[in-house]
Amino acid sequence: MKYILLFLAVAVGYLIALLVKTKKIKLMSVFLAFSGAFLLSITLFNLLPEVFETTSNNIGVYIMSGILLQIFLEFFSKGAEHGHVHLPSQKLVFPWLLFFSLSIHSLLEGFPISEDNNLLIGIIVHKIPIAVILSLFFINANYKMRTTLVFLFLFSIMTPLGSWISINYEFIQVYKTQLTAVSIGIFLHVSTTILFESSKDHKFDLSKMSAVVTAIILAYFL
Repeated sequence: MKYILLFLAVAVGYLIALLVKTKKIKLMSVFLAFSGAFLLSITLFNLLPEVFETTSNNIGVYIMSGILLQIFLEFFSKGAEHGHVHLPSQKLVFPWLLFFSLSIHSLLEGFPISEDNNLLIGIIVHKIPIAVILSLFFINANYKMRTTLVFLFLFSIMTPLGSWISINYEFIQVYKTQLTAVSIGIFLHVSTTILFESSKDHKFDLSKMSAVVTAIILAYFL
């Protein structure tokens, strides 16, 4: 069921994009702020205590490695993980660099998902607005529908694939704490960047502040 939900999160984003078919969706920045705050809260409330309860050393090093890895990936994705797509629209070829960077990001997102945390919900909330923005980019850049659907399909299966690998491969289980710490670094970077960039002049209005506070409260009581 969790694999289906992760896949459907991207499908829902694509359907929303088809309905609006415009580069700017009213309240999108509010949705992004909510998703960023929710993902950050899940990371702090669920994942951080989980890794620090273990006896593994140098957890902070792995978290920082995740932050650095995400910064490196954004050289190629141009910030698509937190709602920005800056690719040349005149060359309608398959965006391989964007695909590979998002694939690595999405695979690592799936590793920490378990029944012991609420990360699944956090990632679903995060993926829907990102899928909307990605879909709108492809639609408005006049990419062929086949290219758009192939990209979104492959993107949608990466996080379920990461979750499946983490469950079924013993090697991943051995290093699960370290990989979770790397994922935490990725989540911290992405979620804080979303919060920082979702507001004009980096200022929060009442609607965005309400969205952030609501997201934090919901994540806390889940």
